[in-house]
Amino acid sequence: MKIFVANLPYHVTSEGITQLFGLFGAVMSSKIVTENGKSKGFGFLEMEDEEQAQKAIKTLDGSPIADRNIVVKPAETQQDFTAPTSSAPKKLHKRPRTFQSLWRKQ
Repeated sequence: MKIFVANLPYHVTSEGITQLFGLFGAVMSSKIVTENGKSKGFGFLEMEDEEQAQKAIKTLDGSPIADRNIVVKPAETQQDFTAPTSSAPKKLHKRPRTFQSLWRKQ
């Protein structure tokens, strides 16, 4: 089962979350997302057994690590993710050509 972990302190490594989640069962892979070599504070891991993964999620979600409470939940697959749609209204009419036309008395 794939798991999303967020709000991680920046010093936490893939090995660190592997050890933490390893207390609940076998971790097949883990990855902290980085940019320019620096942690972005979240990552993903995959556990072999779904029951053990659910127990880890339930137990660790909201747990403090250093000065942060981590967020742990099942990872969404790309098929589950839908991009947000724009909430901006569609244009109903054309804009005036100049700002002066807005102030012109009729």
